[in-house]
Amino acid sequence: MNLKLGKAQLLRCPPGTSLQDEGRVLGANYGIPRSGAMDLHGYHWANHLLQNPQQVVALEMAQPGLRIKFEEPCLVSLAGAVAFVTVNQAPISNPSIIAMGSEDILEIGKFRAGARLYLCIEGGFQVEKYLGSGSDFVSITTPAKRSTGETLYYISNQPKTVLKAKPKWTTNWFEPEEIQAYPGPDWELLSPAQHSQLLNQPFHISKLSNRMGIQLDELVVNELEDLPTNPVFPGTVQLTPGGKIIVLMRDAGVTGGYPRILQLTEEAQNRLAQKKTGDPINFQLI
Repeated sequence: MNLKLGKAQLLRCPPGTSLQDEGRVLGANYGIPRSGAMDLHGYHWANHLLQNPQQVVALEMAQPGLRIKFEEPCLVSLAGAVAFVTVNQAPISNPSIIAMGSEDILEIGKFRAGARLYLCIEGGFQVEKYLGSGSDFVSITTPAKRSTGETLYYISNQPKTVLKAKPKWTTNWFEPEEIQAYPGPDWELLSPAQHSQLLNQPFHISKLSNRMGIQLDELVVNELEDLPTNPVFPGTVQLTPGGKIIVLMRDAGVTGGYPRILQLTEEAQNRLAQKKTGDPINFQLI
């Protein structure tokens, strides 16, 4: 069967918008980051509602302001951050699943909760995949980020079934401040006082955060030296000699020389991805 491709035009595309799937499991031996959706929980939820297969490509937004027009009818789903959503300027109270018609325009307004929103489409956005993934990343994909005026493609000749009773996305899973983590390989290099500070002091999300890593405002004074280069992963918490705490995220490199003091659980990484600048967090050792 020949598949007909529809077009989705990005009429307005805010900074921090990219195409993401579950990331690359190949390429780490060449220094290629995994990438993928920052909040895999939200990404998986929206794709589950659409009954999409694994590793489909979705649009990740880190800021409000997206305006997108669909050329052909399709089903879309939104999850992650909670935002003010309209279709043809009419508010949508529950955007779990939206049936878009020809030439319909969807707009994403202010984020009411959370920091990253996922726009998934039935069948996924159709892009060329590198090392098994369509996730945007500089030097791997072209383009490495999405911009106003760009056209995305999707499969438009699938049967459309809209649920009469729509599931409602909730934010109670990412609202708590607790961030669970295991002791990192270099946890024992820290003193009891430093352990106590990390586990009992609230930390706040710095504005110096992105898909590579999330920095925290508060410092942990230490006299640790840089270590030989070691493997690191999304969720690895590094402590610099200057006292900065950096939580590596999806676009982080695969090696590093700072002490690896903690390793976040997968769910903690998803929760942290939904925290905004200034939000407090508390590390919880498990």
